[in-house]
Amino acid sequence: QAQLVESGGGLVQAGGSLRLSCAASGRTFSSYAMGWFRQAPGKEREFVATINWSGDNTDYADFVKGRFTISRDNTKNTMYLQMNSLKPEDTAVYYCAGRPLAGLSRFKYRYDYWGQGTQVTVSS
Repeated sequence: QAQLVESGGGLVQAGGSLRLSCAASGRTFSSYAMGWFRQAPGKEREFVATINWSGDNTDYADFVKGRFTISRDNTKNTMYLQMNSLKPEDTAVYYCAGRPLAGLSRFKYRYDYWGQGTQVTVSS
């Protein structure tokens, strides 16, 4: 069973950047498809980005295309989300999630493992 721990959140001004990390325990991280989701107060958890096991296939929500980049380093058991040109509406708790032995997915119910989340706050 994998354990996922997010880090890198914080407070940033609009237009700024942050890089989130998701560190995974266990030896099977490289076989997992991974995803980033976010949840703002009073809203549903929504898809942000996903990446396949090797890192050569990615998918993004329309509202982050061109601003966010998902990547992974299987030698470090870590996934990243580089967030540029941040907007106040990007304010949310960001969660990483993992799907063992499966392809990338936009659907949160398809993920088996979740981190605790990291807060991202973008001020205007």
